Amino acid sequence: MRILSFAILAVLVAAGSVLAESADQQVRDAINAPDLTVVHLWAPWCSNCQAELKNGGWLKMAKENPKTKFIFVSVWNSGNDGRSMLEKFGLTNQPNVTIAADPGPRSGEGKIKQFAGLPVSWIPTTWVYKGGDLRYALNYGEVRFPVLHQLLEDSESEWSHKGEPKLEE
Repeated sequence: MRILSFAILAVLVAAGSVLAESADQQVRDAINAPDLTVVHLWAPWCSNCQAELKNGGWLKMAKENPKTKFIFVSVWNSGNDGRSMLEKFGLTNQPNVTIAADPGPRSGEGKIKQFAGLPVSWIPTTWVYKGGDLRYALNYGEVRFPVLHQLLEDSESEWSHKGEPKLEE
């Protein structure tokens, strides 16, 4: 009986590792695409994350930016992807929204401290990528949606100052 229990535990631990790699790999694949990708780390129990959803900002961003991919990754939520909460706010039926989950717990040794190669110390956390390049990282607190809108616009720009006069050294 003890060997069977150990075998079941080993399978569950391995499955959790595969899920974590799967969500992480899914995000890494998406951020390497040439288009804009917004990665949002959140959890349904987080009051700051709930506030972002309640004001309708995420739904508006997804609708106003149909060519931008939005990936909602639930972290520190024991593998629950938070889909039911995102559904309440109209996000699950948006074609440019993907929902994923890290299988790790909310606290303790199993709590993730990085995702897709970047540190995670707080949620919500929002990253903006284009063509594999991290353009912006908002690593602490609620998103101000007018700011996020500006960051998306800036990420589409050439980021060039060709033709502008240079400063004297």
